[in-house]
Amino acid sequence: MFVARTRKSLVAVLCVLVAGSVLVPVPLNAAPADEVIAWNVLTLNIVTAVSPAGMPQSRIAAMVQLAVHDAVNAIEHRYRPYAYSQTEDPAASATAAIATAARDVLVDRIPSQAGTIDTAWTTSLGTVPPGAAKTKGIEIGHAAAAAILELRSSDRSDVATPYSPGSGAGVWRPTQNPVPSNPAGASDLLPALFPGWGNVVPFALSVGAQFRPDGPPALTSDQYTQDVLEVRAIGEQFSPLRTAEEASIARFWYEGPHRGWSRIARTLAVTHNLDAWETARLLALLHVAIADGFIATFNAKYHFNFWRPVTAIREADNDGNDNTVADPSWNTYLNTPNMPEYPSAHSVLGAAAAEVLAGFFGSDDVSFTTTSGAPFAGITRSFSSFSQAADENGESRILAGIHFRTAVRDGLWQGRKIGKFVPMHMLEPVNDHRDR
Repeated sequence: MFVARTRKSLVAVLCVLVAGSVLVPVPLNAAPADEVIAWNVLTLNIVTAVSPAGMPQSRIAAMVQLAVHDAVNAIEHRYRPYAYSQTEDPAASATAAIATAARDVLVDRIPSQAGTIDTAWTTSLGTVPPGAAKTKGIEIGHAAAAAILELRSSDRSDVATPYSPGSGAGVWRPTQNPVPSNPAGASDLLPALFPGWGNVVPFALSVGAQFRPDGPPALTSDQYTQDVLEVRAIGEQFSPLRTAEEASIARFWYEGPHRGWSRIARTLAVTHNLDAWETARLLALLHVAIADGFIATFNAKYHFNFWRPVTAIREADNDGNDNTVADPSWNTYLNTPNMPEYPSAHSVLGAAAAEVLAGFFGSDDVSFTTTSGAPFAGITRSFSSFSQAADENGESRILAGIHFRTAVRDGLWQGRKIGKFVPMHMLEPVNDHRDR
């Protein structure tokens, strides 16, 4: 159980707008914990600016957070390292180590943003007085980054996987979306996104298929009928059954899960007075669970290759189920991502994140309030537990019209398995420093 302490300094981060609409956090006499948070914000802003897809974003974010964790852990050994370990060097500057570790990974992975990244790095180092502590911190940061970069250099994330959409009942194919309008047969339907991502080497799991769920229901089953009728009624673009709050829930959770759940973790790190070591471990575990969640989800998605609700409803006359009827003009409330339906990635990642947070803080029943980011920024919601938030996150995909109930239910199951597995197999405490 985590024991809170009195925090000596609160987060003091100035965000300034720079070229490419990237928000660069500039620490102002920041404590090392604030430095961890600032570089997490910068990392997520940069990866989002250069890549619209959550999969490569999650991989880079996990690499950054693991490098940051190993850097501070090399100064004082509190947890088992991931990729880099050395004899403790308590005289080294944690701020310099954190900033350098994050900077090196980001510059290596996103060289197009090197100017922005180095500006933030120079600013961070400017808060550390010259001397041996600063020099040692920089050296540790370089070494921690090099270790994770080497470890992930052959993880198959850059392997192109051929994929051709299928045809027929139950099989995924490019989907129509209401914004912009994609009528059936349009030539600009988006192709399958990262069909080989399920083969990327996980960070903590053994393989992407480790917790693969059982698969979607048969098209002629009662469960499939219920799934179709539910999303057809509540997830339609102009459904009169969807309340204003339900519409807000769908928009609130539409943001990339790695961004939304990281924001929740950062807020809790501040309100619970976590120090640099605790904050670095929390964010590393969270981002590893999300990165592995993406890998596991895509392994299952392209294994089952199941069609999305918009295709299923428009082509229901061909599914062999007498209880479903086609509606060729049916549209979703929000846009359908360009990948197979089962399981729901949002559900997997939300449940994984919730399990990591509950395990870290020793209880699921932790209250928090958070506000959404793009594309529907500014929506604020409050929760009494992590599992409540994860369940609502899953429900949002049905309300948006882009997932069936079974994909959400099984996604939550898969995510909980991943979220429990990750902290049990990496970064375990070697001594209990939490009561300091």
